[in-house]
Amino acid sequence: MEMSPVSMEPIAFEGHETIVALWADRCRKYGDRVCHREKKLGIWQAHSWNDYYAAAKKIGLALLELGVQKGEPVLVLSEDRKEWVYCDIAAAAIGAVPSGVYTTDSAGQLAYLANDSGARVVFVENDEQLDKWLEARGDMPGVEHVIVFDREGLATFSHEKVMFLDELYAKGAAVSHQDGFEEALYAVTPDDPRMLIYTSGTTGPPKGAILTHRNMIFQLVAGEQMLDFEETDEQLCFLPLCHVLERLVSVDAPIANGSTVNFAESPETVFENLQEVNPDTFAGVPRIWEKIYSRVMIMRAEAGPVGARSFDLALYLGNRYAQAENPTLGQKLGKVVAEVLVLRNLRRMLGFANARRVTSGAAPISPELIDWFAAIGVPLVEGFGMTETAGVATVNTVDDNHIGTVGKPLPGCELRIDDNGELLVGGPLVFKGYWNKPEKTAETLTEDGWLRTGDIGRIDNHGCLTITGRMKDVIITAGGKNITPAEIESKLKFSPYISDAVVIGDKRKYLTCLIMIDQENVEKFAQDRQVPFSDFASLTRAPEVRELIAGVVAETNKQFAQVEQLKDFRLIDILLTAEDEELTPTMKLKRNFVETRHKALIDEMY
Repeated sequence: MEMSPVSMEPIAFEGHETIVALWADRCRKYGDRVCHREKKLGIWQAHSWNDYYAAAKKIGLALLELGVQKGEPVLVLSEDRKEWVYCDIAAAAIGAVPSGVYTTDSAGQLAYLANDSGARVVFVENDEQLDKWLEARGDMPGVEHVIVFDREGLATFSHEKVMFLDELYAKGAAVSHQDGFEEALYAVTPDDPRMLIYTSGTTGPPKGAILTHRNMIFQLVAGEQMLDFEETDEQLCFLPLCHVLERLVSVDAPIANGSTVNFAESPETVFENLQEVNPDTFAGVPRIWEKIYSRVMIMRAEAGPVGARSFDLALYLGNRYAQAENPTLGQKLGKVVAEVLVLRNLRRMLGFANARRVTSGAAPISPELIDWFAAIGVPLVEGFGMTETAGVATVNTVDDNHIGTVGKPLPGCELRIDDNGELLVGGPLVFKGYWNKPEKTAETLTEDGWLRTGDIGRIDNHGCLTITGRMKDVIITAGGKNITPAEIESKLKFSPYISDAVVIGDKRKYLTCLIMIDQENVEKFAQDRQVPFSDFASLTRAPEVRELIAGVVAETNKQFAQVEQLKDFRLIDILLTAEDEELTPTMKLKRNFVETRHKALIDEMY
């Protein structure tokens, strides 16, 4: 197959070829306007673009004083907050390479990232994260400076390698040559690294993907052509900023668009913070959308006969309107009735009263779930991207939403399907390579710069991409049938009682499944029916719960050919969190880990 080489023509957003030059321009333009908000003692506090610039400049100058060189990685280990972003931009502005560490990572994982990247400076949020460095500091001798954001719990702590952020600010403010920050900033070039993003490591140790300023400026230019952004937009940042999607939508895109970013207090408060912020745009992963759907359906069950009937009617009328290409007068009137009865209040309660566009990415989502959100008046669109495509490669839009696909490629992004069915991506969004891993880079990039995604896909007559699964996840049954499990798993997860599923069957006679139940909803189911249980494990063993999930599996089987139907299933009896090896930080099950850890359950089914 012949493919055109990747174009290397200059790319600029409003005349700026690097994220940091664009950022400096925006800080000058917006000045005292609100840029970030975060909660302190239960009250949302506002911070301006001037605050953003001043803080990042002091951090950047202090890093230069500590000897940080251009091209040198700097690690940030913290929950989402303004200081995370300040450090990120400060490092990038002096030509260093910011790289995030998940707060769920262990001390050993921190040591691996520090050693692999060669970072000499690590920012940590608090005493809990500092403990990880203290525990494994002997395994990362290259780390020379650890800067802690919060002093709480560390009032009497002292270590020669540790300083606090306020001390770093003071160090930067005391630098005599303050213009050194701007000199470094404008010396950054488009092909310099903007960030180093470590992949989740589902198939071995994490690899550091180098994303350049050119990659990210491309995202901003292409995004502006496909999506609508407003300076008045309010956003909620809640996915880990280590993840490329959140870094794009909550750091680089707001720089370009002048929107206001509100930081969620914690992953546990996302739904409450959504209600408080009511964002105009919002990006999430399928687990968030599945959870919202589950919550609403449980509320419907608790609403009593009249409430449930009102909800069902509103949903029916909302769905009729959403599905109509040219709604009739009757459908429009029905939508008004639905809005007055239920939908307007429902969106306000969920935190989507102002939502102009919400997006799902990072994993497949059920088309039925997108239809459901459309019926309640929340415009949910799906996109596709990877760390190696700088976040987004394709996306649907509200006005051109091809449900069941992940949309059309960004302008300037090219797609190809090779002879094996693998999706290849070309264009200025393709990453520079893996940090210090030329052999892995060579495996992933073709000689002319196209990215081998590892995904199986097809492109329809509209130019929309459908991802049918991962090449490494394809199940070849003992009968020789090739099955991609993603669609089956997605259908199962549409149930409010199932949070995740892994279909098994490679080299087996038939398909089976490991299922992780939704704790909140299944506990509610059990309590309502007085099913006894003492903990999560006993809940998964209750006959009534198994019967409940068996019903979901049976309904799912009806949608597939016989060879694709599940013959048996088992419930994982451990409540998994992002701290567990089975889950990625964006709450996706790691198939290999799950199959290895729960081998006994799998063997029972065969």
